[in-house]
Amino acid sequence: MHYPMTGNALRSEAARGTLSDEDLVRRARQGDFASFETLFDRHRLLVYRFSYQMCPRRDEAEDITQEVFVRAYQNLHRYRDEAKFTTWLLRIATNLTTDRVRMNQRRRVLEEREAGGGLTWMTVGVFDDPVQNLEADRRREALRRALNALPIHHKTVLILRDIEEREYPEIASVLGCTVGGAKLRVLRARRALKDRLAPLLEDEGTHA
Repeated sequence: MHYPMTGNALRSEAARGTLSDEDLVRRARQGDFASFETLFDRHRLLVYRFSYQMCPRRDEAEDITQEVFVRAYQNLHRYRDEAKFTTWLLRIATNLTTDRVRMNQRRRVLEEREAGGGLTWMTVGVFDDPVQNLEADRRREALRRALNALPIHHKTVLILRDIEEREYPEIASVLGCTVGGAKLRVLRARRALKDRLAPLLEDEGTHA
């Protein structure tokens, strides 16, 4: 039977929404699971959005999001307050999505090898766009294809910086490098994306 919450419980639930992430983590460490649920509700969209950019399938992104928070809960004792909680979550998400992307790539290679190239059409992941005659749509599609074709380390930093718009100190914390190192990685990734994008745009232009 479900009992309505008492006044104290309601006030406690309302209070959790005003606490900082660090305060909620401390409560969760002490066994207050509701505080961790508040953290989940507060940041699940951030983790899902990042996961979906890295692995653009909803079911995979949802699985990764759940796993990120499971691992976060299991490792709360390892979280240190000098890093933002969201930075720590993104670090976990980066590790999980990197492993998932590499696993998917290995599986695709094996499947294509076994089929003698006959399954290539199944692994491209490009769908006809009903308005592909529009320049903006063509450019977006070319950008998506170029981004997905990049090595995982380039793709990760571009998503963090140019899509999620994270600041360099946070990117450095996620990647475990210096701020200067993070800036250099973004610069290299942007150059790699530009090199991938140019022939795709030229190819699209010849078919327009």
